Amino acid sequence: MSNHSSPSVLKGAFILTVAGLLSKILSAGYRVPLQNITGDLGFYIYQQVYPILGLAIVLSLYGFPAAISKLVSEITEEQRSLSVPSFYLPVFCWLMGICGSIFIVGFTQAPWIADIMGDEKLIPSLRSAFCVFLIVPFVSLFRGVFQGSNQMKQTAVSQVIEQIIRVTIIILTAVLVMKRGSMYAIGIGASAASFLGAVGAFMVLAAYFKNSHNWTFKRWSSSFSYIKPIFFYGLFICFNYMLLLSFQMVDALTLIPGLRQAGVDLEAARIWKGIFDRGQPLIQLGTVLASSVALAVIPSVTRTRFMKNPKEVERYVFASTKFSLIIALGAAVGLIILFPSINALFFQDTEGTGPLRILMLVILFSSVSITTSSVLQGLGYVSHTAVIVISGVFVKYLMNAWLIPVYELKGAAFATIIAAAFVLFGNIVILGKDYSIRKWAGLPWVALLAALTGMAGLLTAVTSIAGYDIFESSRLGLLVYTLTLTAAGAGVYFILLLRLGAFFSYEVKVLPFHKWLIRLLPKGMKQ
Repeated sequence: MSNHSSPSVLKGAFILTVAGLLSKILSAGYRVPLQNITGDLGFYIYQQVYPILGLAIVLSLYGFPAAISKLVSEITEEQRSLSVPSFYLPVFCWLMGICGSIFIVGFTQAPWIADIMGDEKLIPSLRSAFCVFLIVPFVSLFRGVFQGSNQMKQTAVSQVIEQIIRVTIIILTAVLVMKRGSMYAIGIGASAASFLGAVGAFMVLAAYFKNSHNWTFKRWSSSFSYIKPIFFYGLFICFNYMLLLSFQMVDALTLIPGLRQAGVDLEAARIWKGIFDRGQPLIQLGTVLASSVALAVIPSVTRTRFMKNPKEVERYVFASTKFSLIIALGAAVGLIILFPSINALFFQDTEGTGPLRILMLVILFSSVSITTSSVLQGLGYVSHTAVIVISGVFVKYLMNAWLIPVYELKGAAFATIIAAAFVLFGNIVILGKDYSIRKWAGLPWVALLAALTGMAGLLTAVTSIAGYDIFESSRLGLLVYTLTLTAAGAGVYFILLLRLGAFFSYEVKVLPFHKWLIRLLPKGMKQ
C-alpha cells in the first residue's frame, strides 16, 4: 500500500499545476519583447530552434520525471530503498543513453536539418540546441525521485527558477546581439539560456536532494524493467504536452521551402516566417488558460475511480471539457476580432493580420484536444493519445506541403487548424469507448453561441466606431484601448453565459464572488 494520502497527492498536483501555469505564461510572454527587440527576422531565427529546445524542456519536466516517479512508487511500495547502484545509476544510464543519442544524431545531422529548413546559416544554432539534451538526464532524475515520493515543491521551485534564468538570458542575448554581433547568434544564445536554466534547476534540486536522505548504497537484486517505463511511458506521456510544439517543428521544417515554391524569395520568406510565428505566444497563452482546468482535474480521472464510480468521473470529464470549450471559444473569437489592435500593440505593426486571425482558431481545437488527452491518459490510454498526436503531426505535414505553395501563410494557418481538429476528433472517438459521444449534446451549445454572438457584436460595433488606429501614435493609449475592449468583451460573454444558463450553481460556487454571480443564473438553476 502507498502511504500517500489523497489530500497530499491532490495538493502536490495543484502545486505542479500552478508552477506549470506560471512557467508557461513566462514562456509565452517573453517572446513579445524578444520580437520587439530583434524584429521578425530575429524572431524567425529563434522560432527555428525553439521546437528542439522545447522538446528537451518537455522531456525534463513531464516525460522522464513521470516515468521515474512511477518506478519510485513501485519500489517504495515493496519497502525497498532507492539504491545508488541498483536504482540511480541504471536509471541515469538509460536516460543518458536516450538523450545522448538524440544529441549525437542532432549535432551531426544539423547541416541536413538546416538544408531541409532552407537556411544553412542555422547550422550553429541547431547544433547548440541539441547540446541541451546533455543536461536533461540530471534534472529529470531528481524531479522523478521527488515526484515519486510526492514531494512536488522541489520540482515546482526548480521549474520556475529554470524559466526565470532562461527568459532573462534570452532577452539579454537579444539586446547584445542587436548592439553588436550576428543576428543568427540569437539561436545560439537561446540554446545557452536553456542549458544554463537547466543547470540552475539542477543545482536547486541537488540542494534539496542533499538534505532528503532519499538514497542508500545498499545493493539489491533488481526485478524492475527500467527501459520500458523510461522509454515508452516517458516518451508517450510527452505527446500530450507536445501538440503545439510538434506543429511548430513541422512549420520550422516546411514553411520556408513552401514559401519558396510559391515564388517568395529567401529573405522575404524568413521575414514572413517570423511574422507567422507571432501567433505562437498568443495561441500558447489562450491554450494554457483554456486547458488549465483539465490539468487540475487529472488526479480525479483514473481508471480505478471510473470503475468504482463512473457517474462521478463522467461529471469530471463533462465539466473539464465544458470549461475548456467555453474559455477557448471566447479567447479565439475575441482574438480574431481584436487582432489588428493586438498585433500593433504587441508586435508594433499589423503585418500578417489576415493569416494570424485564421490561426487563432487553433486555440479552440488545441485546448479541447489537450483536455480530452488529459482525460484519456487518466483512464490509461497513454499510447493511444501518443499515436493520435503523431498522426496529427503527419496530417499537418501533408497539409503544409499541399496548402503553403498555393495559399502561403494562410495555407499554413489552415493546415494547423485541420491537424488540431484531427487530433480532437481522434480523442473524442477513443473517449467514446467509456463516455458516449451522444453525451456531448448536453453541453450548453445554444447559450454558448448566443453569448459568443453578444460578445462579438459588442466588439465589432466598438471597433467599427473607434478603431485602434486612433492610438497609432501612442502605445500606452493602444494598451488601454485593447485592455478595455478585452475586459468588456470577456465581461459581456461571462454575464450572458450565466444569464442563459450555461453554468450550474455547483459550478459557480467554486468561483470568486459566487454569492453575487449565482443571482445572475436563471431561476431553475440557482439551487
